[in-house]
Amino acid sequence: MHKSLKHIRAQIINDWDGHTLVAASTTEAAIAGGLQNTCNAEAARAVGLEIGKRAVDKGIKQVVLDRGGWPMHGKIAALADGAREAGLDF
Repeated sequence: MHKSLKHIRAQIINDWDGHTLVAASTTEAAIAGGLQNTCNAEAARAVGLEIGKRAVDKGIKQVVLDRGGWPMHGKIAALADGAREAGLDF
């Protein structure tokens, strides 16, 4: 997961092969369309829901969350909650 001042991005990466399996971001019109702000907890939850749906569609059920050193609250927790709601297991 990565958060900037304007957007939130999340990827599910296969570390052994070194390629991205699934990605979602607030830069995508499908996610950002209904949001007033693309970098708040609501946006993070939307990204979490979308990446969770895409992962489950590809048969991915269990992942590890790399918080990038950030504490597990606010946007990070909202993204994780959205992904869990979509069916991912951390």
